[in-house]
Amino acid sequence: MMPASQDPSSFDDMNELAPQIVKIWRLKSGLWLGVLVVVALVVDVLNFFDSDKSLPFGVMPALVALFCLAFVLWIPRLRYKSWKYALRPTEMVLIRGVFNRVHTIVPLRRIQHLDVSQDLFEREYDLGKLIIHTAGTRNSDVVLPGLTIEEAERLRDEMKKVITDEAL
Repeated sequence: MMPASQDPSSFDDMNELAPQIVKIWRLKSGLWLGVLVVVALVVDVLNFFDSDKSLPFGVMPALVALFCLAFVLWIPRLRYKSWKYALRPTEMVLIRGVFNRVHTIVPLRRIQHLDVSQDLFEREYDLGKLIIHTAGTRNSDVVLPGLTIEEAERLRDEMKKVITDEAL
């Protein structure tokens, strides 16, 4: 029998992302959905004088805005709760997905190279993402978002040690 730390079916030792990632996901989705609200408002204004309108002026943009607000407040929190990860001696295990649960196991021996990346918003909150490039062509990049920059660099360095030790 395999020890719990190496058993892929054991997910008790999984780590969570940094909680600040929820703010970043809300900010990013809010910006995109804000554009959707503006488009709904423009469509409503352009159809102001149509005689065959099904909704009174302002109702459609208000409904779109309410939907977008619910989406921005609810989905990032669900995404955060669904993300888990663990670095094990021979593999990186990721679990994610709000509606479609995905379990990813990346064998460390298949890693080609590692990147730690930050976008503009992540830099503001001192967060980053670890990008794992694996051998293969389809789905060869695995992204672990929402890590503190220190945690992303620590994971990268630990994985690098395994990769370089195995190469010798």
